[in-house]
Amino acid sequence: MASISPSNNMQQEESKKFVPSNEFVLQKHVAFFDRNGDGVIYPWETFRGFRAIGSGIALSTFGAIFINLGLSGKTRPGKTFPHLLFPIEIKNIQRAKHGSDSGVYDDEGRFVPSKFEELFAKHAHTYPDAMNGKEVRELLRANRTGTFLNGWVGAMAEWLVLYHVAKDKRGLLTKDTVRAVYDGSLFERLEKEHSSSKKKDSSA
Repeated sequence: MASISPSNNMQQEESKKFVPSNEFVLQKHVAFFDRNGDGVIYPWETFRGFRAIGSGIALSTFGAIFINLGLSGKTRPGKTFPHLLFPIEIKNIQRAKHGSDSGVYDDEGRFVPSKFEELFAKHAHTYPDAMNGKEVRELLRANRTGTFLNGWVGAMAEWLVLYHVAKDKRGLLTKDTVRAVYDGSLFERLEKEHSSSKKKDSSA
């Protein structure tokens, strides 16, 4: 009987990892929360992702419940009944686009540079490359379309949570920060910063 070496096992595991698309950037936006890399995000992974970037237990719990309950069914086309564990399938994440969004992702989940630039051209009044809390709320009002449940709540939650976790010391959400959230790199950066901060606190 042929034996399977540890290196072969590792290669097989790596081949099973879900790799988010470079073209459909919306996949990269959410892939951070797929903590085991299998292409499916469960509520406990969403919770762990929020905790990893420094969010408190209350916000992390709310995020896990709100996001997975809201997006799971939309990313599982053809499934008649909801899955009791409310998984989000990253390959179908573009199906979870909702009303009142900024339009920076198109219907296929691709990044639209002109729409991104438009956000700041229209709403960054105090500084050309950053928005304060008032300007973020203005953006939300300007993009409001559809019904309350079909978009308003999702858009408000996304932007207000983003402002809460990513604003700088001046209370500004910078252009570079917002750009980084669209491709998911902001979450990785916040995780590293939070991890470094915890190490400093433990060694103090």
